[in-house]
Amino acid sequence: MNTLSARAPLRAAAKLQYLHLAVRTYSGVAATTFNPTCGASKRTSSLSLTSKRPISSTPQNQIEDYFPAPKTPNVKEVKTAWVHPVYTEQQMRDIRIAHRQAANWSDWIALGTVRFFRWGMDTVTGYKHPKPGQELPARFIMTERKWLNRFIFLESVAGVPGMVGGMLRHLRSLRKMKRDNGWIETLLEEAYNERMHLLTFMNIAEPGWFMRLMVLGAQGVFFNGFFLAYLASPRICHRFVGYLEEEAVITYTRAIAEVEKGKLPEWNDLYAPEIAIKYWRMPEGKRKMRDLLLYVRADEAKHREVNHTLANLKQNLDPNPYQIEYIDPTIKHPTKSIDNLRPEGWDRKEIYSIEATQAKS
Repeated sequence: MNTLSARAPLRAAAKLQYLHLAVRTYSGVAATTFNPTCGASKRTSSLSLTSKRPISSTPQNQIEDYFPAPKTPNVKEVKTAWVHPVYTEQQMRDIRIAHRQAANWSDWIALGTVRFFRWGMDTVTGYKHPKPGQELPARFIMTERKWLNRFIFLESVAGVPGMVGGMLRHLRSLRKMKRDNGWIETLLEEAYNERMHLLTFMNIAEPGWFMRLMVLGAQGVFFNGFFLAYLASPRICHRFVGYLEEEAVITYTRAIAEVEKGKLPEWNDLYAPEIAIKYWRMPEGKRKMRDLLLYVRADEAKHREVNHTLANLKQNLDPNPYQIEYIDPTIKHPTKSIDNLRPEGWDRKEIYSIEATQAKS
């Protein structure tokens, strides 16, 4: 039995523990338990990499439930349906914070909704964006624990829109017995990518019961709300996700800056989990926490572009420009790459001007 659980079961049960961190390095694993009422951490034990059970106040290791080993002896590995594109260091460093100005009432609805949700999430995760030159109060200083709280909560919600949109377009295609023009694939791939972000962070921090309860409540509300909203106006929903991803880029940009400034010392020698190394195909020497955040931010920046683009299109008529094979590939057009990202999204007229030029050639 876990000694911490045996010696102080009542004390452990009385504390709300959001996360149980398993800080992984090449030399070993240091299990760390965080108390949400205190910014300090307690280093409880050091374990070898072969150990299956980081010390925690939970009666059994939940991570094994999240990442079970194959139970059939003939299964070596489950392959992904979507192979992630390879990002270069320069491409990831070139990501910039950007904002698409609201142009009409539907854009303002999407932007206002994002700002409302942002306020709620900031309240739950104890976060606040500092203004230029502003020093935040001590209660808003971000620690490793607070960042991971925010990442896990953010990614558990971010994986919902793509799945809902892809599901509804799939059902619409079945009902009308018509092709979907490539939208379903992109939306489901986005949902899968966001889920990989969540699984990656869960390899670093194991959510406590309170965090899982928050995620359950947020998902129940958000899934049903987004489902109804997508039925009413897919365009507003894609614009909403575009603005949501703008906020995600800001969040990860600030986290990267704090790592580089040395404000998060526990992440200096923290290596990315194996699931992240395989998914992003991270090269040797570029596998620490800072590198992981660069990959995640690049994904969010691409989702920002894609959803603003989809919001510019006629939802039931236009093909998905990211799934199109163009006649003349030398002409600039949307791709799955993060090279030359257009934060404001491609304008529909711009796409059709490209298609008209290709048709004439």
